[in-house]
Amino acid sequence: MTAYHWLMLVPLLALLGLAAWTDLRWRIIPNWLNLAILFAGLTRALTDPWMDIGLGRALLGALLGFGLMFIPFALNALRGGDIKLMTALGAWLGPWGIFLVFVIEKLYGLIFVLAQAAASGKLRQLAGNSARLAVNVAHVRDLGVEHVEESGRKFRSIDRPLPYAVPVLAAVVTLLLWISQSGW
Repeated sequence: MTAYHWLMLVPLLALLGLAAWTDLRWRIIPNWLNLAILFAGLTRALTDPWMDIGLGRALLGALLGFGLMFIPFALNALRGGDIKLMTALGAWLGPWGIFLVFVIEKLYGLIFVLAQAAASGKLRQLAGNSARLAVNVAHVRDLGVEHVEESGRKFRSIDRPLPYAVPVLAAVVTLLLWISQSGW
């Protein structure tokens, strides 16, 4: 990527950095911030032919960002700001980019949760609770969705949930650095 490409990504990185900060501090991503990310992404798709993501791919990326997050959101595993954030980022990154961010974020999220559990001395509890939850999810047809949701709330290993925007920011930066190095 050229200096021009990086310059065009400044609004994304600034807004996403602000989202990570607010999520880390207050565990919330304000609606106005997600709308700003979405609007900036769609505007960039309409006005910048050099980024190779037109309006169609931006909208498809937003739709995929929403779709990837819908089931965890429906199961109360994520909050509304998280699904809105991935939808907004899809407008910037397109379908392939948002999918890669989704996968990379899961890896960073796992590392952050393990570090948080280890720091609070709850790594063993996290492993046990994760095993219980996995068994419940595997038997969701027999137990029902309500039981699985309740067990997810009951078997918490950490006191505060992970601020979702932090690993998302790390994933976006990782993807952009990879793109700049590989010429993708």
